[in-house]
Amino acid sequence: MDITDGASVGYLSTGSLTDLAPVTEQAAAEDAVAAVNGDFYDINNSGAPIGAAFADGRLLKSPSGNRTRMVAFAEDGTGRITHVEFDGTVELPDGDQPIDRLNSSDLPSGSIGAYDASWGDYPRTRAVQGVDDVTEVIVVDGAVSDVTDTPGEGQLPDGAVALVGRDGGAEILDELEPGDEVTVEWDARAADGGPVDTAIGTGDLLVDDGQVQDVNDSTYAARTAIGFSEDGTEITILSADGDNYSHSRGATLAEMARMMADRGVRTAVEIDGGGSSTMVTRLPGTDTLQVDNELSDGGLRNVSNGLGIFAPETSGTTTGLWLQTALNSDEAASDAPVGGGRPDRAFAGLRRTLSATPHDETYGPATDDPKLTWETGNGSVTGDGHTGVVVPDEPGTATVTAAAGSVDAEQTLDVLGAPARITPTERSVNIASLDDTATFGVLGYDEHGTSAPIEPGDVELDYDTSLFDVRADGVRGFEVVPHENGVGGLVTVRVGDTETSVGVSVGVEKQMLDTFDDPSDWYAYGVRADAEVEPTENGEDGAGLRLSYDFTQATATRLGVSSHNDSLGVSGQSRSFGLSIYGRGQGEWTAFTFVDADGNTLPAVYGPYITWEGWRTVELTVPEGYPQELYFKRLTIIETKASAQYTGDVLIDNLYVNAAPTVDVPPEPDVTDPVVAQDAAAGDAEWTFAVFNDAQFVARNPDSALVEGARRTLREIKASDADFLVIAGDLVDEASTADFELAQQILDEEIGDALPYYYVPGNHEVMGADIENFQNHFGDTHQTFDHEGTRFITLDTSLGTLHGGGFEQIAMLRSALDDAADDEAIDSVAVIAHHPPRDPTPSKNSQLADRHEAALIENWLADFQYQTGKGAAFIGGHVGTFHASSVDGVPYVINGNSAKSPSTGTTDGGFTGWSMFGVSPVSDDEQENARQAAHVGGPDWVTAELRPHVDELTLSVPQQVRVGDTASLSATITQGSREIPVTYPVSSAWEPSRQVHVGSPDDARARHSAVYDPRMRELTALRPGLVTLSVTVNDTTEHQRIRLVRDPR
Repeated sequence: MDITDGASVGYLSTGSLTDLAPVTEQAAAEDAVAAVNGDFYDINNSGAPIGAAFADGRLLKSPSGNRTRMVAFAEDGTGRITHVEFDGTVELPDGDQPIDRLNSSDLPSGSIGAYDASWGDYPRTRAVQGVDDVTEVIVVDGAVSDVTDTPGEGQLPDGAVALVGRDGGAEILDELEPGDEVTVEWDARAADGGPVDTAIGTGDLLVDDGQVQDVNDSTYAARTAIGFSEDGTEITILSADGDNYSHSRGATLAEMARMMADRGVRTAVEIDGGGSSTMVTRLPGTDTLQVDNELSDGGLRNVSNGLGIFAPETSGTTTGLWLQTALNSDEAASDAPVGGGRPDRAFAGLRRTLSATPHDETYGPATDDPKLTWETGNGSVTGDGHTGVVVPDEPGTATVTAAAGSVDAEQTLDVLGAPARITPTERSVNIASLDDTATFGVLGYDEHGTSAPIEPGDVELDYDTSLFDVRADGVRGFEVVPHENGVGGLVTVRVGDTETSVGVSVGVEKQMLDTFDDPSDWYAYGVRADAEVEPTENGEDGAGLRLSYDFTQATATRLGVSSHNDSLGVSGQSRSFGLSIYGRGQGEWTAFTFVDADGNTLPAVYGPYITWEGWRTVELTVPEGYPQELYFKRLTIIETKASAQYTGDVLIDNLYVNAAPTVDVPPEPDVTDPVVAQDAAAGDAEWTFAVFNDAQFVARNPDSALVEGARRTLREIKASDADFLVIAGDLVDEASTADFELAQQILDEEIGDALPYYYVPGNHEVMGADIENFQNHFGDTHQTFDHEGTRFITLDTSLGTLHGGGFEQIAMLRSALDDAADDEAIDSVAVIAHHPPRDPTPSKNSQLADRHEAALIENWLADFQYQTGKGAAFIGGHVGTFHASSVDGVPYVINGNSAKSPSTGTTDGGFTGWSMFGVSPVSDDEQENARQAAHVGGPDWVTAELRPHVDELTLSVPQQVRVGDTASLSATITQGSREIPVTYPVSSAWEPSRQVHVGSPDDARARHSAVYDPRMRELTALRPGLVTLSVTVNDTTEHQRIRLVRDPR
């Protein structure tokens, strides 16, 4: 901020040093256009600031203790860092005595402090808590009005002063009597002799004379700092988010100092941080203040004071327009890892509403209420006052202009093609009672996986209006208002030719499933641990169950499990399950496991760590997408830390379910991603590389099926002629030295020197040991390398996050992308890590734990591809299924398990195998086209061939087809006991003989006896003949002859 432009800085408070309020309220009360929290304060007690406080040139408070440093502002707005000097005197009948403090929450031994009306109504005992010898004297109009041995409370009237003495100071004041004449005076000045109009106390000095000071560099927290240019006219205020409710880990004081110095300040200090750290600014053209930082407490904290930024007097005449989408990002429908939609995008043929707010020369409200006009070069725009609704015609961009006379503003929207599919933000909503409501939004996707929110005006709804109403909630989405309790219904949502559904249930009932009065149906087992259950009389309210476990038998993850012989549940829609658990604070992890109505076990739902002692109810929400009806099967107690070696137990009681009325929500249609090769091979590309992961073998069983699965995969990869291999984590299970030695042996025996390989650690590479064990055997945990124009960036997510593998790898990722953007020899990038940003299964257990890191990867890759026109892709594992999807045109491929059993069904990618990626270079022209037409989804540069292991391949093809008929073709893979249909996401190559035309019947020639439709997998007979069809999956090919006849025999 440059105060030479007319802005000024003022003191903010409630008017009382001990009456706290959020910065937003303090700023709004004074019409500040921006504000930041102020001094440290006597938190959880009086609330008084610790340092000095000046407002309008008047001293409100002297510094407490030795906290004399302050930021001070002169009346002309210039700021600086200085110290305060305080002097106070009380003239008594027996002589003068010094006043040590003014309005302070502390008082040194033997001293006298003064309090006036600025202190507020907080008890003045705060400064002398625990002191026996105390005297308070009230002075009004120069005379003593009261003498007492207990400081009072309540608001002092203007002009009155309370003198509080302790120890020797108390003895001096105790000599006074009502009526004695007493004169109280105090004064304060800046140590540098400069003027002080506004001032607050500060913490450590961060920058002095442009140099970073020696301050703490180890403690992370939310921070606020303020700094000044040499002449004090440029003011810099910096806020760093904390680690409680944001993506930031916080900052150290040294980091704040470096950031302030990098911004060119001459001097800088810290002011209060942590949960107090708050920065607010006024929205242009309004009087509304918004909070700009992520609050470390999750909400606004009441603070003692702050600094307000004030605009100069304004004309109120429109000098500009603040043009933006009426739907802000925070409220927009989104499926992003941390929320925040993209209303800056629109679909061709659908609307986007914009809002234009007039403002004056200070960005304050304009009072002349100008008439606005609207126009766009892509489609149409309809204006209604300050609101414009644009409907673009063509994909690309749409620039919308709003004008008020000679003043105008532009907003450019990215325009996507028509939605290929839509989804609601909530697949099902439960409304607890008739007094409550629920909301949902609608999100659209183009054919490249790029999403944008869809406004209610473009949505058609169909539902039973006797059960509930669904109303448009502005441009954000819809609000559901119930009419009847205990009911459920379906809302069908349509946008053009696309359709989706939202289930709505009204009412929820808590139903007890087991009180453990008779726990005979419960049994225990352990994984790498011993476990047992037994009845206990010490349940939460009577009998209960004790689950004990011995976690001293291994360093890898250990489980103690309490399971029911059957399963426990009720009819209806299970929203959550709860269980009372008596913990002993040893830090175990908890998980519930459910089964569906057919007895199929679903992925565990993880709960809190047992950091508490005594009883606590653990209630876990059923993930959206889990099948209903649902039943509780088991409680699992988990220890993942190798160093945690102990025996323990928990008591459990009172298992219940919160159930709502049943609503059958149709499943979303399957989404196929074009990155997965179908009827084409990755080998058709210019070069290939292979990826496999998740064998999870242990050295103590070197002849296991898991080892054989890994060996089989490596043999197949070696035979594929891939340029190199990437192991995307979890090759081993327990990370022991013997595990890694066996892994090396298997790689040497199966791969040898045939092709290079790169090993990326997963969570099982640290399951029983620190990452150093992996490093000792396989080297770097993260790295970059280039191959044939593609930059590969491997990341360590072994602890479930990026930061767990070291911040330097995040910096490496950023640097590698930036360098790839500028390097003409690089035309694509591939990021490979064990944990994907998103887990496509309902449990979401296998995605990056830090959702802000997931968003960071998605944003960085999308920006890289969008800005450069070069290709980008992400490859991961961990989930236990083969899956592919695109986010903003960037493909994300999840490689399934190579040996460990899959986590999903066979039609959902649940098979073992590996992936072959085919890469083609992205030419300069292709890069330019991708930059100019971002809506086309980026360059077509990579193909993923998902290759299951094939024990047997069976073709289901008729032996003969009558001319004019169409026959369906299919194939099945046998993989152990699994039967896998050769459909998406299995990659396969279907090749008819030369007498068969591939494509449309209209394009068939006289030599063609039949037509093959690869999309539908159908063969149409045109004339008699004999044709052959072959299908190849992985390394297995089967052939079938088909006779085309006029009349079947």
